[in-house]
Amino acid sequence: MYPLRLTGGGVSLREFRPDDVDDVLGIIGDDRVTSWLSFDSRDRSQAAAMVSTVVARAQEVPRQEYYLAVTRAKPSDDRLIGFARLALDGVQAAKLGYAIAADHWGHRYATDAVRAMLQFGFGTLGLHRVSAAIGPENQSSIAVVKRIGLTYEGRIRHHVRTNGEWRDSLLYSILDEDWVRAGKSEDVG
Repeated sequence: MYPLRLTGGGVSLREFRPDDVDDVLGIIGDDRVTSWLSFDSRDRSQAAAMVSTVVARAQEVPRQEYYLAVTRAKPSDDRLIGFARLALDGVQAAKLGYAIAADHWGHRYATDAVRAMLQFGFGTLGLHRVSAAIGPENQSSIAVVKRIGLTYEGRIRHHVRTNGEWRDSLLYSILDEDWVRAGKSEDVG
């Protein structure tokens, strides 16, 4: 399944391209964003390596990861403003991750991107379960997953090490039956 393009709400999701490096650096090199992620800020060479790795993994067969660039839905604006990821994990399961550039926060781009990824995961990929691990202080991201219908499962102690310290994560999940029951399967085109 390559190349992949998803749409929903105010966003489109597409495969990463080599020319995304500077926009990716604007996210993973920004302490405002990475303070909420599972890794410290990165430099341009690390951003370039990340893009190169994501582009290569997208072409693997079987594909184990769907790491997509988030862009605004306007056809004339294909510039990366974030990313969303489903990493296949276990039997019909995946881990969800996402980030939006700080200058684009507050426009529901994360909500729309997550909704599109879940529609793809439950619909096309036939997943049964999707989980997300979120830092306890990241109230915006917690609001995103709650809005979409993920259920809180518990705290993972000392789950990630960022900025020289161990950080807990809160685990949320959603099952395919929850997605269908909530009518979410029709929210994304």
